[in-house]
Amino acid sequence: MKQGRIGAIEGFTEGEVRRQASATLTIATPGQGFTDFTRSVVDFVRRSGLQDGLVSVFCRHTSASLTIQENADPDVQTDLMTALDGLAPRHAGDVHGAEGPGGSRKQTPYVHSAEGPDDMPGHIRTMLTDSSLSIPVVGGRLALGTWQGIYLIEHRDRPHRREIVLHVVGS
Repeated sequence: MKQGRIGAIEGFTEGEVRRQASATLTIATPGQGFTDFTRSVVDFVRRSGLQDGLVSVFCRHTSASLTIQENADPDVQTDLMTALDGLAPRHAGDVHGAEGPGGSRKQTPYVHSAEGPDDMPGHIRTMLTDSSLSIPVVGGRLALGTWQGIYLIEHRDRPHRREIVLHVVGS
Protein backbone atom coordinates (compact mmCIF):
# COMPACT_ATOMS: atom_id res chain seq x y z
CA MET A 1 0.00 0.00 0.00
CA LYS A 2 1.38 3.40 -0.95
CA GLN A 3 1.54 6.11 1.68
CA GLY A 4 1.59 9.83 1.17
CA ARG A 5 4.65 11.91 1.91
CA ILE A 6 4.54 13.68 5.28
CA GLY A 7 6.14 17.13 5.27
CA ALA A 8 7.94 18.92 8.09
CA ILE A 9 6.06 20.70 10.86
CA GLU A 10 5.99 24.39 9.93
CA GLY A 11 4.99 27.59 11.70
CA PHE A 12 5.40 26.11 15.18
CA THR A 13 4.42 28.50 17.98
CA GLU A 14 3.82 28.04 21.67
CA GLY A 15 2.42 30.09 24.49
CA GLU A 16 0.19 30.18 27.52
CA VAL A 17 -3.54 29.72 27.47
CA ARG A 18 -4.55 33.01 29.07
CA ARG A 19 -8.18 33.61 28.22
CA GLN A 20 -11.40 31.92 27.33
CA ALA A 21 -14.87 32.94 26.23
CA SER A 22 -18.16 31.15 25.72
CA ALA A 23 -21.59 31.90 24.31
CA THR A 24 -24.73 30.20 23.04
CA LEU A 25 -26.11 30.63 19.55
CA THR A 26 -29.66 29.67 18.56
CA ILE A 27 -30.34 28.62 14.98
CA ALA A 28 -33.91 28.38 13.72
CA THR A 29 -33.91 25.71 11.02
CA PRO A 30 -36.50 25.52 8.23
CA GLY A 31 -36.53 21.72 8.47
CA GLN A 32 -34.16 19.17 6.97
CA GLY A 33 -31.00 20.60 5.43
CA PHE A 34 -27.80 22.55 5.96
CA THR A 35 -27.48 25.96 7.64
CA ASP A 36 -24.14 27.73 7.20
CA PHE A 37 -23.24 29.59 10.39
CA THR A 38 -19.54 30.18 9.76
CA ARG A 39 -20.01 33.97 9.98
CA SER A 40 -21.45 33.63 13.52
CA VAL A 41 -18.42 31.61 14.68
CA VAL A 42 -16.05 34.13 13.05
CA ASP A 43 -17.89 36.97 14.84
CA PHE A 44 -17.70 35.11 18.16
CA VAL A 45 -13.93 34.58 17.84
CA ARG A 46 -13.42 38.22 16.84
CA ARG A 47 -15.47 39.40 19.83
CA SER A 48 -13.40 37.19 22.18
CA GLY A 49 -10.25 39.09 21.23
CA LEU A 50 -8.20 35.89 21.12
CA GLN A 51 -5.52 35.66 18.47
CA ASP A 52 -4.40 32.05 18.85
CA GLY A 53 -6.21 29.08 20.32
CA LEU A 54 -9.00 26.65 19.68
CA VAL A 55 -12.72 27.21 19.24
CA SER A 56 -15.16 24.44 20.10
CA VAL A 57 -18.61 24.30 18.56
CA PHE A 58 -21.12 21.95 20.22
CA CYS A 59 -24.69 21.06 19.19
CA ARG A 60 -26.96 20.35 22.16
CA HIS A 61 -29.28 18.02 20.22
CA THR A 62 -29.36 14.37 19.11
CA SER A 63 -31.25 14.79 15.83
CA ALA A 64 -29.18 17.66 14.43
CA SER A 65 -25.43 17.70 13.90
CA LEU A 66 -22.42 19.70 12.78
CA THR A 67 -20.00 19.40 9.90
CA ILE A 68 -17.29 21.30 8.09
CA GLN A 69 -17.96 21.08 4.37
CA GLU A 70 -17.48 22.85 1.06
CA ASN A 71 -19.25 26.20 0.96
CA ALA A 72 -18.85 27.03 -2.76
CA ASP A 73 -21.27 24.69 -4.53
CA PRO A 74 -24.73 24.01 -3.02
CA ASP A 75 -24.88 20.77 -5.02
CA VAL A 76 -22.48 19.32 -2.43
CA GLN A 77 -25.17 19.71 0.24
CA THR A 78 -27.74 18.04 -2.01
CA ASP A 79 -25.39 15.11 -2.64
CA LEU A 80 -24.56 14.80 1.07
CA MET A 81 -28.27 14.66 1.97
CA THR A 82 -28.73 11.96 -0.69
CA ALA A 83 -25.85 9.98 0.84
CA LEU A 84 -27.36 10.34 4.34
CA ASP A 85 -30.73 9.19 2.97
CA GLY A 86 -28.99 6.04 1.75
CA LEU A 87 -27.29 5.41 5.10
CA ALA A 88 -30.25 6.25 7.38
CA PRO A 89 -33.44 6.41 5.30
CA ARG A 90 -36.30 8.56 6.51
CA HIS A 91 -39.78 7.14 6.01
CA ALA A 92 -38.21 3.93 4.68
CA GLY A 93 -39.85 0.57 4.06
CA ASP A 94 -41.40 -1.44 6.86
CA VAL A 95 -39.11 -3.49 9.08
CA HIS A 96 -40.57 -3.49 12.60
CA GLY A 97 -44.13 -3.37 13.84
CA ALA A 98 -44.89 -1.06 16.76
CA GLU A 99 -48.04 -0.62 18.75
CA GLY A 100 -49.91 2.57 17.91
CA PRO A 101 -52.85 4.32 19.61
CA GLY A 102 -55.61 1.98 20.74
CA GLY A 103 -53.43 -1.09 20.27
CA SER A 104 -53.33 -0.77 16.47
CA ARG A 105 -50.17 -1.84 14.67
CA LYS A 106 -48.14 0.73 12.77
CA GLN A 107 -45.19 -0.13 10.58
CA THR A 108 -41.89 1.68 10.97
CA PRO A 109 -38.32 0.97 9.81
CA TYR A 110 -36.99 1.53 13.36
CA VAL A 111 -38.02 0.33 16.80
CA HIS A 112 -37.79 3.89 18.23
CA SER A 113 -40.57 5.79 16.49
CA ALA A 114 -42.39 7.59 19.32
CA GLU A 115 -41.28 11.02 18.04
CA GLY A 116 -42.08 10.38 14.39
CA PRO A 117 -40.59 8.50 11.44
CA ASP A 118 -37.85 11.11 10.93
CA ASP A 119 -36.51 10.99 14.51
CA MET A 120 -34.54 7.73 14.61
CA PRO A 121 -32.90 8.41 11.23
CA GLY A 122 -31.90 11.79 12.72
CA HIS A 123 -30.17 10.07 15.63
CA ILE A 124 -28.30 7.76 13.25
CA ARG A 125 -27.26 10.68 11.04
CA THR A 126 -25.95 12.57 14.08
CA MET A 127 -23.94 9.50 15.08
CA LEU A 128 -22.44 9.37 11.56
CA THR A 129 -21.59 13.08 11.49
CA ASP A 130 -20.59 15.16 14.55
CA SER A 131 -22.13 16.81 17.57
CA SER A 132 -18.99 18.90 18.14
CA LEU A 133 -16.20 20.48 16.13
CA SER A 134 -12.82 21.94 17.09
CA ILE A 135 -11.25 24.58 14.86
CA PRO A 136 -7.83 26.16 15.38
CA VAL A 137 -7.66 29.95 15.66
CA VAL A 138 -4.47 31.41 14.17
CA GLY A 139 -3.84 35.15 14.01
CA GLY A 140 -7.40 35.87 15.14
CA ARG A 141 -8.90 33.86 12.26
CA LEU A 142 -10.44 30.42 11.94
CA ALA A 143 -7.93 28.10 10.27
CA LEU A 144 -10.50 26.83 7.78
CA GLY A 145 -9.59 26.02 4.21
CA THR A 146 -10.62 28.30 1.36
CA TRP A 147 -13.83 26.44 0.54
CA GLN A 148 -14.75 25.24 4.04
CA GLY A 149 -17.79 26.38 6.00
CA ILE A 150 -19.32 25.38 9.34
CA TYR A 151 -22.81 23.90 9.04
CA LEU A 152 -25.63 22.76 11.26
CA ILE A 153 -27.39 19.81 9.65
CA GLU A 154 -31.04 19.56 10.60
CA HIS A 155 -32.12 15.93 10.32
CA ARG A 156 -35.81 16.41 11.17
CA ASP A 157 -38.51 17.29 8.63
CA ARG A 158 -40.05 20.20 10.50
CA PRO A 159 -38.43 23.45 11.73
CA HIS A 160 -36.59 23.43 15.06
CA ARG A 161 -34.68 25.86 17.25
CA ARG A 162 -31.21 24.42 17.80
CA GLU A 163 -28.77 25.58 20.48
CA ILE A 164 -25.07 25.72 19.66
CA VAL A 165 -22.53 26.27 22.44
CA LEU A 166 -19.37 28.13 21.44
CA HIS A 167 -16.20 28.11 23.53
CA VAL A 168 -12.76 29.47 22.68
CA VAL A 169 -9.52 29.17 24.67
CA GLY A 170 -6.15 30.69 23.88
CA SER A 171 -4.21 33.90 24.06
